[in-house]
Amino acid sequence: MSEILLKVTELAKYFGERTLFSGVGFELWRGEKVALVGPNGAGKTTLLRCLLREETRDGGQIIWYRGCTVGYVEQTADFGDRTVLEELKQAYRDVLAWEARMRELEQEIAAASEAAAPELLDEYAEVMARFEHADGYAMDSRIRQVSLGLGFSEQELARPAAEFSGGQKTRIALARELVRQPDLLILDEPTNHLDLERTEWLEGYLRDYPGAVLVISHDRYFLDAVTRRTLELENGRLQEYAAGYSGYVGQKAERLEAALAAYEQQQEKIAETEEYIRRYKAGIKSKQARGRQSQLNRLDRLERPEIREAMQFFFPDCEEVPERMAEFIGVSGGYGATPVFEKISFLLRGGEKVALLGPNGAGKTTVLRLLLGELQPLLGRVKISPRARIGYYAQEFEELNDAVRVLDELVYRCALTEDRARKVLGRFQFCGDDVFKTVGDLSGGEKARLAILKIILSGANLLVMDEPTNHLDIAAREAVEEAMDAFPGSILLVSHDRYLIDRIADRVLAFEAGDLNSYPGNYSEYKAAKAADEPAVASAPTAPVKTGKPERSEKKNTSPLKRRQDCVRQLTRTEKEITALEEELAELECRINDPASHEDPALSRRLGEDHERLRAAIEAAYRIWEALSSELEELDGAEIRGV
Repeated sequence: MSEILLKVTELAKYFGERTLFSGVGFELWRGEKVALVGPNGAGKTTLLRCLLREETRDGGQIIWYRGCTVGYVEQTADFGDRTVLEELKQAYRDVLAWEARMRELEQEIAAASEAAAPELLDEYAEVMARFEHADGYAMDSRIRQVSLGLGFSEQELARPAAEFSGGQKTRIALARELVRQPDLLILDEPTNHLDLERTEWLEGYLRDYPGAVLVISHDRYFLDAVTRRTLELENGRLQEYAAGYSGYVGQKAERLEAALAAYEQQQEKIAETEEYIRRYKAGIKSKQARGRQSQLNRLDRLERPEIREAMQFFFPDCEEVPERMAEFIGVSGGYGATPVFEKISFLLRGGEKVALLGPNGAGKTTVLRLLLGELQPLLGRVKISPRARIGYYAQEFEELNDAVRVLDELVYRCALTEDRARKVLGRFQFCGDDVFKTVGDLSGGEKARLAILKIILSGANLLVMDEPTNHLDIAAREAVEEAMDAFPGSILLVSHDRYLIDRIADRVLAFEAGDLNSYPGNYSEYKAAKAADEPAVASAPTAPVKTGKPERSEKKNTSPLKRRQDCVRQLTRTEKEITALEEELAELECRINDPASHEDPALSRRLGEDHERLRAAIEAAYRIWEALSSELEELDGAEIRGV
């Protein structure tokens, strides 16, 4: 049976007269993967700090069970003079102390008299047992596994941790907690400073993690991949949903619809009763009217469900969108004489929305700087249409002036009247005195909204977006997706937000082993093409792409017959996998429907998690099947046309 680690009841936190949250209650069990979601400012991080006793609570109980060990990774981290490897070994301070004592005892035993040796041997056995129980012999291999998975090289492990950037320090803190594997791992926005490769590694690591995980994240793709239960903190209350992110969205909509229907039904009943009382309170039915008034007085009235007003962004229509917006022709880019990449080519057409992917350091930012004219190519040519009007969203908000007021940022840099500036700021949730805040005092989410607003006001027909959703909560991310999806101009997007890429991208440009390769479609289609082990590299004149590696050229020149045989083979294998998964799902559903399964809450919860996992695996397999089927149809069509 699963073991309970944490129980929270009626937890409350107040700031002056403001209630941040109250009545919060939930349990965490060993092995569970749980998401904590909610809008920015709802109190999610404060709730975590209350659990860890880093913040005082104003009511309720927090009960930790059986000496539960806890690891916590915040959004920011600081280090002293130790190297990265030494910092990671800090997770094993007790183990290192036992190892040191073992070495001391070995020397003492070797030099001990016959009378003193037994006592020393007993202590040695006790210390060794502790060392083994803490998995001390696996310490070095686990440190290497985690540090490699999070992208740290051998050279970086030897550098002082204090020398790294803020994002890299957060990765070091994450690695330090992962290597020791506490009973409960609490993570606050763990993917913020990870590229896609490291994020996907972390997803796999956490799925197999033996302990429990409680994670705050606005990365919806990550939450779907890792979590199977969702706690939502909104309007001061905590609601629980027995599903990952996508399931939670559906369940929440159903609950809201049911609550609204119940409220409206009760309101109708109250109105009917009040009308009856008004009509008959003085007549022959006055006794019945008084009885109904008593019932009405005792009625437990439902509150109208709070429906959070959706944020909306709108990019205005572009006056004109040139056919050839921007083009890289054999471009090598870098700093000084050292290229980050060599001889890449691609064309960005009018109205096209392209996601630029690749590991950290591959050259994504260099491409953006070349496009913006902030950097000159070492070789080749960057052509920008003279009719292109570029709107740039900088990840670190370099386009904002931290020294001025929010209102002045629009009045003086966007040429608006003060009245007009206040109106548009209000639509972006800068209300009242918020407009008089200094830009430097804004939160990351507020700066993101202000930066997006400035781009909207610029009238750009080419958006260059560097991580536009990084500091936004899920509701704001969805609003940005809506606006970018409807934008009639061109977009070049650098982002780790796979939901965003899936929503808006027509094409993916991916840095892979020094090449920049082009894949039609969004992120899911790109992953399906990669999983199917097909090149899917677009090399048409509309999107010229460098394919410098010989082995990729050999793949491109594979005969249509050989490609068709490979496609049929992979399609058959995928169909068998789908059949096996669906059979496993059917057996699992029989167990779930067995009344005996509901008698054990832990078993019931585990079966629910397995059900979510199998459904996700089947959906992923079907996406691969669809991509392979489409390619097979294209190959067959080409054969019919005699191509």
